[in-house]
Amino acid sequence: MSTHEGPAADAAGLDPHGDVSVDELALTEELAGAGITAAGGVASADAAEYAMRLGDDALVLAQQLGMWIARAPELEEDVALGNIALDLIGHARSLLHYAGTATGRSEDDLAYWRDEPEWRNAWLFEQPNGDFAHTIARQLVASAYLLELYAALTESTDPTLAAIAAKAVKEVDYHRDHAIQWVLRLAGGTDESRRRMIVALADTWPYAEELFADDELVERLADEGVAVLPSSLRPAFDAVIDEVLAEARLELPTGRTAFTASGGGRRGSHTEHLGPLLAEMQVLARAHPGASW
Repeated sequence: MSTHEGPAADAAGLDPHGDVSVDELALTEELAGAGITAAGGVASADAAEYAMRLGDDALVLAQQLGMWIARAPELEEDVALGNIALDLIGHARSLLHYAGTATGRSEDDLAYWRDEPEWRNAWLFEQPNGDFAHTIARQLVASAYLLELYAALTESTDPTLAAIAAKAVKEVDYHRDHAIQWVLRLAGGTDESRRRMIVALADTWPYAEELFADDELVERLADEGVAVLPSSLRPAFDAVIDEVLAEARLELPTGRTAFTASGGGRRGSHTEHLGPLLAEMQVLARAHPGASW
């Protein structure tokens, strides 16, 4: 199928996941604001809020995936999920650094010293890991959305956002392929793995809608060519999901399981899951302010 190249790559003796070596992460250009003049790449208030939304999405999802290390079903998945989490931390660092230029706050300030109502991530990213199938369902929705988002943002008129997106899109392409391969494997495996994948999809799908909601902020930024309207990403996202589910012989939830979560993460209203996650992520920084290795 067109959305992934796993079997073909295996047959050719290539690594279908590509190179995700952590030591090759290069954040210098993004952090400096590649292509920005001597103005220093300071974000406007709107661009900072937008970058914070995307950075929060990435950081919360990275924290979730990091919890699988030493707990994944197989050793290879400890490494794979860890590498995906590190990619997302790289995206979050770049985005939160840029967001902080508007107020003089560092990426660490924004990561460790904001309370729950100040976070702007969508609800999807804070949903619990659940079993492995739930994590994979969340990864499928998240990575399919992020790939369309970053591909569009490579054309942003904001040089910093365009530079961050150009790097992120290459990594998220692997994240999506990884999720697709696992959806197909679980759906086509045992009766139990298929049952779990069906349940996971039904539990995860209600949180997809919030990702594509437009509001005044993105409408203003889209008019300036800085951002992309989330709603414009929906057709391509749906086409990918439909193709994957058709190959997996799965269906989207219907009837009582087809509810849509109200959302609210973009305005600081969150589910009960974000608070404990932030408490775990922030505890060391808050217990030892200013500490360094």
